[in-house]
Amino acid sequence: MQLREDVTLRLAWTRLRDEAARVLVGLEEPFEQVAIALFSGGHILLEGVPGTGKTLLAKTLARLIQGEFKRVQFTPDLMPSDVVGTSVFDLATNRFHIHHGPIFAHVVLADEINRAPAKTQAALLEAMEEHQVTIEGQSSPLPAPFIVLATQNPVEYEGTYPLPEAQLDRFQFKVLVDYRSADEEEEVLRRHQRGFNPHRLADELTPLLAPERVLALQGEAETVRVDDAVLGYLTAIARASRRSPDLVLGASPRASIAVLRGARVRAVMEGRDFVLPDDVKALVPPAYRHRVVLKPEAEIQGVTADDAVARILAGVEVPR
Repeated sequence: MQLREDVTLRLAWTRLRDEAARVLVGLEEPFEQVAIALFSGGHILLEGVPGTGKTLLAKTLARLIQGEFKRVQFTPDLMPSDVVGTSVFDLATNRFHIHHGPIFAHVVLADEINRAPAKTQAALLEAMEEHQVTIEGQSSPLPAPFIVLATQNPVEYEGTYPLPEAQLDRFQFKVLVDYRSADEEEEVLRRHQRGFNPHRLADELTPLLAPERVLALQGEAETVRVDDAVLGYLTAIARASRRSPDLVLGASPRASIAVLRGARVRAVMEGRDFVLPDDVKALVPPAYRHRVVLKPEAEIQGVTADDAVARILAGVEVPR
């Protein structure tokens, strides 16, 4: 049953979280970050080894918001037209018409995005930034809401094309999908033993929000107050990242905007109409980890992007 039209973002999030828990095990934090991106108009880069539930997470989100879901398997021979669409000549009418590609959906899963060459990866840039696609000079708006969930395998790099920094910067968050705990993994097996089928989510999940309602809830987060002290804290973190001894490249202004947008949504999810420094601290790691670039000597010492970000946060004074 759909939620009522007057339902707040906080209540909607609570229901979405509880309903998603019927099929997602041990993915509470990734699902929350994906939901924050959805309600703040961002996109997600999902990183995890195969079989950890990335596709299930994307399908679950689409089902809960009654959104159209499309999955694109990125391969070395995938062309941009395979993603955005192309102009097709119709012999019956003797005219060209636009054939839309799979990018025309509410939730798009770009699976193993780093397996396609740069020109195909770049086909997503206009869609992600402008929420439109231009084919043969003709621009077509994408469905709204629109969110791209791109996956990549952190282990197998043979035959891949690493995403350039400019493209990585378009993703609001990079979300890590790790192995479950022993208890959680056993619960996954138990559910499958009882007959759970991830290919039949319609039997497992109740849609809660219509796409147009998601758009209305996005507007609710825009009314959240952000004090100057919090803005100063966010700026100080970004500037500290550019001075970090671990990094060649620190966070861009777009990274700060990504955190700010997400922090406002997170505040509403927590039942507040104002942003706390804790909202910022919670979202800096997923917003920074794919944007910063480690120095070679830091990598040799085993420092990860998350380690560098943690050091930055520890060195910036939290406003009171």
